[in-house]
Amino acid sequence: MDLRNLNTFILVAELSSFTKAAETLGYSQSTVSFQIKQLEQELNSQLFERIHHTIALTGQGREVLQYAHQIQRLSLELKEKMEKTESRPAVCGHIRLAMADSLCDSLLNERFLDFRTRYPGITLKIIPAGTEEMFRLLNHNEADAILTLDSHIYNAEYVIAKEEKVGVHFVACKSHPLCKNHKIPIHQLIAYPFLLTEKGMSYRRLMDERLAELSFEIRPVLEVGSTRLISSLVEQGAGLSLLPDYITEAQIKAGNLTILPVENFEIHVWKQLLYHRDKWVSPPLESVIQYCIDREFSKAVPDL
Repeated sequence: MDLRNLNTFILVAELSSFTKAAETLGYSQSTVSFQIKQLEQELNSQLFERIHHTIALTGQGREVLQYAHQIQRLSLELKEKMEKTESRPAVCGHIRLAMADSLCDSLLNERFLDFRTRYPGITLKIIPAGTEEMFRLLNHNEADAILTLDSHIYNAEYVIAKEEKVGVHFVACKSHPLCKNHKIPIHQLIAYPFLLTEKGMSYRRLMDERLAELSFEIRPVLEVGSTRLISSLVEQGAGLSLLPDYITEAQIKAGNLTILPVENFEIHVWKQLLYHRDKWVSPPLESVIQYCIDREFSKAVPDL
């Protein structure tokens, strides 16, 4: 069995396109079609359903894809073992990770240098994006994995490497007049200035949708992507905000920020690390996934 045919098959499956696979590999489309046809003849199985201008894996195609990933992984491991020298890192590769903008700071802070020391051969491209854009990137193989902060997502097309529920609360500086209240009606809350992340982004979108159900709207005095900046400005008394607990935890413990007890207003936010089920989890991707799990998820949450 020709390994080139298997590698082409994997790429066609990941991109759902003969044309895109040919462009990526630098082949003509006829060459890619011939390699897939050759593989189908060798296995006596139809690997793709071809309807109009779209393709999709058949049931047998999905089975073959699992074996193809194993063969590709073993082939790569063998090649690396034979070529490994003291000067060449054991795990090499370029990984593209799309994620919520508010997660970038926590992922890349502190332990990233430890990651670089352990995996000097891995380069990372971080792509800040909204949830919808993340899945577009994943579906077009323009991202290897995504780290979302949104409502709970389940789809059989994706593998959830890790997930956990994230607390999100309205916060104010310790001297804000609302901090004296035991219960705050939403109409009273939204009368104050707000600092928020961009409209349509993760928990901001969920908040706006919940407010719309109650016939309310917040027009912030500042919209900015940096949650760390928002948290700092709220601490200085510039306004209120809705932020994830992992952003405000230290300031709340220090007594500089206060969680506001808003009546009858709750949104459910999940942090999820996902990749496409047809994606080959290569050694560098596996290393990045494990780094994200160690860095971004609570130790108390069991592996899924």
